[in-house]
Amino acid sequence: MNTREVYITKISKFLPNNPVSNDDMEDYLGLVKGSKSRSKNLILRNNGIKTRYYALDKNGNSTHTNAEIAAEAVKGLFTNGFQKEDIQLLTCGTGSPDQMVPSHASMIQGALKCNPIEVLTAGGTCNSGMLALKYSYMSILTGMVSNSVCVGSEKTSAWLRSENFEEEAEHLEKLGANPYIAFEREFLRWMLSDGASAVLLNDTPNKDGISLRIDWIENKSYANELKTCMYAGGIKNQSGELIPWREIPQKEQQEKSVFALQQDTKELEHTITKYGGIFLSEVCKKYNFKPSDIDFFLPHMSSEFFRKKIIEDSNKQGLPIADEKWFTNLHKVGNVGAASAFLMLEELFNEGRFKKGQKILIMVPESARFSYTYTFLTVV
Repeated sequence: MNTREVYITKISKFLPNNPVSNDDMEDYLGLVKGSKSRSKNLILRNNGIKTRYYALDKNGNSTHTNAEIAAEAVKGLFTNGFQKEDIQLLTCGTGSPDQMVPSHASMIQGALKCNPIEVLTAGGTCNSGMLALKYSYMSILTGMVSNSVCVGSEKTSAWLRSENFEEEAEHLEKLGANPYIAFEREFLRWMLSDGASAVLLNDTPNKDGISLRIDWIENKSYANELKTCMYAGGIKNQSGELIPWREIPQKEQQEKSVFALQQDTKELEHTITKYGGIFLSEVCKKYNFKPSDIDFFLPHMSSEFFRKKIIEDSNKQGLPIADEKWFTNLHKVGNVGAASAFLMLEELFNEGRFKKGQKILIMVPESARFSYTYTFLTVV
C-alpha cells in the first residue's frame, strides 16, 4: 500500500516590469490602424482587471522571453537549503511557448543551466499548469523522484501587439469594410497578462513553517462533446470545425490573422461554468466532501463576469460556495493563464494567510476545448 505523500513547500513568482494600468495598455500593445479600440472599455468594465504585466517596453520591444520569465520564477525557489543542482524533475505548463520546437521545459532548463534532469511540458492553455503539477505529484507519489519544480508561465503580449492585426485591418479596408479587427480576436487583447509562478514539491513537509499537502488532483476534458472555443493557428469554418493553419494559403493566413489568439465568446459564455459545475459535483461525490468543508476557494477566472455564473452553476448542483471563501488576484495581475492558480497560492502562502488544518480547493477551467482541473490541498 502506498503511504507516500506530496507537499508544496515553496512558491515563488516573477511578474515582468511594472504593472500596466488600463489607461496605458495601448501604449504597450499599440493601436490598430492608428485608432483606439472600440471594445476595450466594455471588455475591461466586465473583466474587473485593473493592472497587468507585459514583458514589453513602451516601444513594443520584448524584455523577456517566456522561458526567461519562467526561469526567473524558478530562481525564486532557491535558498540555502535548495539550489538548481538539487532539482530532480522540472515540469512546465504554458499556452504561449516561445517556439514550436524545442519544448518549453527544455528552454527553461537551458536558461537555468541546471543539471541533466527529466523535463516535461504540458500542452494546452490555462490547464497546462495543473497538468504539469499532476505529473510532478504522481512522480513523487510513485517514488520516481523525491522533489520536483513545477512552473506555469505565459507571454501572450507578443501575440497581442497591433502589428499582428494590421494586415487584416488593411484587407478589410480594401474591401470597403471598417478596419476593426473582429471582436473574437480583440476580446483577448484586453484580458491577458505575462508572468510566471513556480512551486517546489517534496516528499516531506517543511520542518519550519507550513506546507500544502496535495490530497488529490482531478482533470477532465469534454472535447468529445464540445467544440473548440479558444484557438490560435487555425480558423473555424461554418460548421464550427477548426481548419489548421497548414491547410490555409499563406496570403489568407495574414488576411485573417490566423495566428492571433481568438475566442468564440458565445460558446464561452454558455458552456464554461456549466461544465465546471457538473465536474465539481462529480469530485464532491468521489471524495465525499462539500464546499462548506473548505476554507479557501481559488477559482481561476478570465473575467469577473464569470463569478456570478460560477455561483449560479454551483448552486444548481446543490454545492453553494460561501462568498468569504473566495480568493482571486485577477484584478491586479490579470489573466496569466497557466500561472494564475499558482499566483493565487503564492500570494496567500507567502503573505501568511494560510493556517494549519485549513482546506483549499483550486478550480482551473480551460476554454480551449473545455477541460477542467480541481485540486484539493490541506495546510500542514
